Amino acid sequence: MQRKVKVGFIGCGKISSAYFEGCRKYDILDVVTCADRDPARAQAQAAKYGLRAIAVEELLHDPQVEIVVNLTVPQAHVAINTAALEAGKHVHCEKPFAFASSEGRQVLALGRREGRLVGCAPDTFLGAGLQTCRQLIDEGAIGRPVAALALMMGRGPESWHPSPQFYYQPGGGPLFDMGPYYLTAMINLFGPVARVAGLAQKHFAERLITSQPLAGTKVPVEVPTHYTGALEFANGVGATVVMSFDTWPGPALPCIAVYGTEGTLEVPDPNWFDGTVRLFKPGAKVAQEVPLTHAAGRSRGTGVADLAYAILRPGREHRANGALANHVVEVMEAFEQSSITERHIRISSTCAQPAMLPAGLAPNVLDD
Repeated sequence: MQRKVKVGFIGCGKISSAYFEGCRKYDILDVVTCADRDPARAQAQAAKYGLRAIAVEELLHDPQVEIVVNLTVPQAHVAINTAALEAGKHVHCEKPFAFASSEGRQVLALGRREGRLVGCAPDTFLGAGLQTCRQLIDEGAIGRPVAALALMMGRGPESWHPSPQFYYQPGGGPLFDMGPYYLTAMINLFGPVARVAGLAQKHFAERLITSQPLAGTKVPVEVPTHYTGALEFANGVGATVVMSFDTWPGPALPCIAVYGTEGTLEVPDPNWFDGTVRLFKPGAKVAQEVPLTHAAGRSRGTGVADLAYAILRPGREHRANGALANHVVEVMEAFEQSSITERHIRISSTCAQPAMLPAGLAPNVLDD
């Protein structure tokens, strides 16, 4: 019988419920404790999910915790990852992995020295929607991929998030907030990125919060909030990317589309695990909706479970790993570097294209 890997959460904010509920779906995981800089928030989640609420430092040194899931605000990701690894824990972090790829490299190096595994969100590419797209591309359903389009057009989170200030501080903005979903999805489909050309712009000096409890508060904008760029993947695919907090909804556009020599694939929203996959073939009058090839129903926590499998099976690479996450950070950095220097930026890092999940798995397991 497979043993369970014990997990502790640091950070009990808005996203934590999705992780608590998602991790419960996997028999390999046993979530035992949680912590937050606000003890009341940790206690509320502990009561809701039947856990122990303890202090952050106590969790880091709890001998039964094997994986620390880091759900703190982005500004604390590197510090908490570092502290967890130094305490001898494996770590899985919410995105973004770091604000700077140089800091991310230090975390990865520390993990290697400590003999501990490092993982990072997003893990949505392990869902049925994006796994189906990966299988279609690998099987040649659209021929050879030539180009891709990735669009995230919105007005920002201040109308719905209870505390949206950090979205407009360093490490925020649409690219570092939502870009990891889109970039990770495309790396899953095409492999690593080779170079980037980008524009980084800011169209508003401040934003007005309209959500509760901070309605009426004005937030200074400290980061770019509209990015336009082009990526060249190592396999030759070119992608156009727009990430914006400065636009209103417009005509219906795909989140991601992949154009091949023999067809086009509409990829579902990479912020979710499932979704509709559509295939456009030459001569067809309408798109073909493709049945999902993998089990639907995965959710946040899938990457934590994949990390747990790697802990118990040495030599098995976990898919939502730190090298992939830090490659994404370097790609995101390159947008602003390119905009400032007015040249394209070569990406110095690389990463492995994640292995596909085997088809036919139940939604609560990740290996045959």
